[in-house]
Amino acid sequence: MVTTVRALPGKSCSLDVLPTRLLKVVIDTIAPFITELFNRSLSSGRVPEVFKAAYVTAYVTPRIKKADMVPTDPRSYRPISNLPVSSKLLERMVARQLLAYLNTSGLLPRLQSAYRPHHSTETAILKILSDILLAIDAGDLSALVLLDLSTAIATMAVDKSSTTRSHTTRLTIIIEKNFSLSHC
Repeated sequence: MVTTVRALPGKSCSLDVLPTRLLKVVIDTIAPFITELFNRSLSSGRVPEVFKAAYVTAYVTPRIKKADMVPTDPRSYRPISNLPVSSKLLERMVARQLLAYLNTSGLLPRLQSAYRPHHSTETAILKILSDILLAIDAGDLSALVLLDLSTAIATMAVDKSSTTRSHTTRLTIIIEKNFSLSHC
């Protein structure tokens, strides 16, 4: 827990009760309490409501999706949700432990590139290129079909009258293992 908090970027959300820089100063003292809160959240399958609130900056500080898009068209912008540091911390702790479990249990496909150290889009492309070249060398026919989902997330509706949005996603982890952060 302490190592993960110290590795957090210094950014804070306006919804944070305790700014990240101060959290890093007091983490040695409050780590057992945060761990207990996170464990209760995981065991109950519920994320505290304050973790779900996000400060949406779609219309305050807009970010254009792509350089070639029309700046006057509202569809050219994506909403930016600034989540509280507590939400980000819980997500990182769960992701770290879940990935460790999936890796040690051999549940991740060997060639999966996402969310794995030393794997990237570059390594995935090299694997595909290698497979195509080997197929061509063997005299086989090769085809590559690509699907661009880069704007699928950007279709989310945003309520322009509010700068905060509550996420209603319920944390559900289905693993036949007692999941807690006691070993973090």
